[in-house]
Amino acid sequence: MTSLFAQEIRLSKRHEDIVSQRLMLLQQMENKLGDQNKEKTPQVQTAETALQRNLSLLKDIEAAEKSLQTQNHPVPPPEVASLETLYWASVEDYIPKWEQFLLGRAPYPIGVENPNEAEDTIQKEVQQ
Repeated sequence: MTSLFAQEIRLSKRHEDIVSQRLMLLQQMENKLGDQNKEKTPQVQTAETALQRNLSLLKDIEAAEKSLQTQNHPVPPPEVASLETLYWASVEDYIPKWEQFLLGRAPYPIGVENPNEAEDTIQKEVQQ
């Protein structure tokens, strides 16, 4: 019985040692976590400052881009805008006629001046 009692005392002491070691390790972990948080705080602040700076720079760049666009491309007069619209409508009308020819699937479109014929006509006129 005394040996069981002695074993119980030894186990109790061992338990106390393990618990005290555990508490010490927990304290060390808390200290290390606190140190890491202290190190991260300036990094987080630096990152947030950089983010704000970058957003501000982006806004400045967008404003400069808009300013340059309005300076370089003023709104054209209504006559020019109308001509441009008519031009692109004409181009869209001729695309189907030229598409197959340009892809090599069809002959030269009829009803459209052949550049070779135009060159021949110009050369004949020049020779005369």
